[in-house]
Amino acid sequence: MKISYNWLKQFIKIDWDSEETAALLTDLGLEVEVVEKYQSVKGGLEGIVVGHVLTCIPHPDADRLKITTVDLGDGVPLQIVCGAANVDAGQKVPVATIGTVLYDKEGGSFTIKKGKIRGQESHGMICAEDELGLGTGHDGIMILDNSIAAGTKAADVFKIENDEVFEIGLTPNRADAMSHLGTARDLRAGLLQSGVNVELITPYVSNFRVDMRTLKIDVNVEEILLAPRYCGVTISGITVKPSPNWLQDRLKAIGITPKNNVVDVTNYVLHELGQPLHAFDATKINGKIIVKTLPSGTKFTTLDDIERTLHEEDLMICDEKGPLCIAGVFGGKNSGVTEHTTSIFLESAYFNPVSIRKTAKRHQLNTDASFRFERGIDPTITAYALKRAALLIQEVAGGDITSDLIDVYQKKIEDFSVFLNFANVAKIIGQEIPKDTIKQILVSLEIKVNSFSETGLGLTIPAYRVDVQREIDVIEEILRVYGYNNISFSNKLNATVSNSPRNEDYKLQNIVATQLNSQGFNEMMANSLTTASYVELSEMLKEEHNVTMLNPLSNDLATLRQSLLFSGLEAISYNINRRNSDLKLFEFGKSYHKFLSGFEEHKHLTLFLTGNRSKESWTTTQKPSDFFLFKGYVDAVLARFGIQKTQNSPATSDVFSEGIAIGAGHNALVEFGVVKKSILKHFGIKQEVFYADFNWDVIIKMISNKIKFTEIPKYPEVRRDLALLVDESVTYDSIYAIAKQSEKNLLKDVNLFDVYEGTNLPEGKKSYALSFIIQDTAKTLTDVQIDKIMGKLQKNFETELGASLR
Repeated sequence: MKISYNWLKQFIKIDWDSEETAALLTDLGLEVEVVEKYQSVKGGLEGIVVGHVLTCIPHPDADRLKITTVDLGDGVPLQIVCGAANVDAGQKVPVATIGTVLYDKEGGSFTIKKGKIRGQESHGMICAEDELGLGTGHDGIMILDNSIAAGTKAADVFKIENDEVFEIGLTPNRADAMSHLGTARDLRAGLLQSGVNVELITPYVSNFRVDMRTLKIDVNVEEILLAPRYCGVTISGITVKPSPNWLQDRLKAIGITPKNNVVDVTNYVLHELGQPLHAFDATKINGKIIVKTLPSGTKFTTLDDIERTLHEEDLMICDEKGPLCIAGVFGGKNSGVTEHTTSIFLESAYFNPVSIRKTAKRHQLNTDASFRFERGIDPTITAYALKRAALLIQEVAGGDITSDLIDVYQKKIEDFSVFLNFANVAKIIGQEIPKDTIKQILVSLEIKVNSFSETGLGLTIPAYRVDVQREIDVIEEILRVYGYNNISFSNKLNATVSNSPRNEDYKLQNIVATQLNSQGFNEMMANSLTTASYVELSEMLKEEHNVTMLNPLSNDLATLRQSLLFSGLEAISYNINRRNSDLKLFEFGKSYHKFLSGFEEHKHLTLFLTGNRSKESWTTTQKPSDFFLFKGYVDAVLARFGIQKTQNSPATSDVFSEGIAIGAGHNALVEFGVVKKSILKHFGIKQEVFYADFNWDVIIKMISNKIKFTEIPKYPEVRRDLALLVDESVTYDSIYAIAKQSEKNLLKDVNLFDVYEGTNLPEGKKSYALSFIIQDTAKTLTDVQIDKIMGKLQKNFETELGASLR
């Protein structure tokens, strides 16, 4: 947002320099990002003075040139060679002296230097209006009024506007400050706190009156909830033409291109008071003004000559024949003010912020009006701003006010009531602020104090302060005006030791993250907002379970994700397309779901693996990552938390072409496997991707807060191997479970180190080579004990699996 300092001084008489003012505004929360110089004429006519042409004779060596002597008011006439046909003795003219910088139409510059033109010295330049940036004429030099004294600065003659413009990074909640009046209101409060007593000067509208009642246009507001307040008035006999310089300079200073006097006044009042206005050509209004919505699919052409399809919730300003304007957003092509307009209907309204926001977003229109309406403007100045604009239009365009001011305001928007507790102020701020100071700050912010007691204040907050509705908001207002820099802090350092449990979420995340980092994984953080259509890639995800945003930034960021898979695949696709195809990624994040019973969030840990196991090297051959490598990473996460008693089953999710689910009791811990090719194709991924989805909420609940210690065994372990011939349907998990069940105490580990399927084996059979680690922590094992255990294992394998030794 841009604020003109000269304009701001119309509200507050202040002689501070711009740097001091910018610093105070920043302290108040209106952060000034940059202060820019503005001049109505580039260069400010610096170095241009009024000269009196004393003599003018033809150049001896050039037919079109003349040699002049010019008095610049210092008593030392200068010789200047001039090529203008209209230069003559006795004239008062603008002269660019030596060293003056002039600018062309494209912004390029050139410096006036002493020189010779066809053998004659020239000590300056007599200028045309386009050379000074005062117009477009170049038929000859500018001839000034003869009463102007020689030596007078041209900047004083042409009243050059020199201004400073504050670029303020306004936060979205500060709708009240989106104008020069709003900024001045805050600045006044800051000045009062700094000991500078100033008055807030507002535009005078008491001379508003109806000249004649010859053009009455009735107003019918059908959608009261969408347009709580609607004002209008007609002005006739106006002349649409360019605005006067002062008005153009105000708008140009804040980056607005002037159009015509009527439109410029509406823009002026918008940035002056924060109230958007719209002017309709009254002759193009058929019957009365109707504020309503129209059927979905209605066509409407806006000022930018684009035909738009209306939504049934779009609030429209209509007449008896059809739509004229998208309320609070954009005007219509066929009802706007043109150079032929002689009478207007001037509109000032308060529209529902949510409605305007949705309409502007729906039609991808972001205007100065919608920017303010959708954040919430002041409903109390609607009629005041209309009077202000009407008087300005009369001033710059002439005409008469030809109707009473219409004000449809059926249900008044009430102010907010808040009780402020002094104890809470001290608690939040961390310092006692005198009660009288608190009261003074609140009054300076136009917050009414209804009651005063030892414990607190009863307050009424103006309706335009949409961001101040709670006690904590009022405390923030007090703090920003009192000054964050004025809050003292203690030199005493207080430290406490917190006794937090070991299984707090963030601690467990750090443990897993450290482990995965050491295994070559990189952590990723994807946006929780995603594309709604991703649910179509899995039958287990339902569109009705999508949590959608009311005001999405775009269609691609309109829905909260139901699965972390798709955002991970986006990251993989992005990397592969940039020749980074060997990836190990993990992410902690949430999924979001909408059910009939309400909304739910679930936390997940996801792993992604794709590409080769390691980087290309002359010492090792390239080997692609496989399912068993990935399973090892998954098992390592569970093992790190001591989760051991688990069961494996086929994965139920349809995002896997093959996968495993690991559970404990009735709790599903993790599902992992190979992502379906059809899903990978959607993201343009052609290589195999492994994906694991940990139910983090369940894992946290299963982790014990107790630490168990086991003494390191003193006695050696023994290894025995078996080569078993089993059916192809037999899994390693079933062998592992039988082995553990057969010997619970001494059998410490089982490992599958070779699988063979091929020739020399009976049909439907395969060979598993297994190692068994046996150990007694209390004594050394004997051969008899070992043979007994191995015999028991072999027997159980034969009985339960039909296995035999090879």
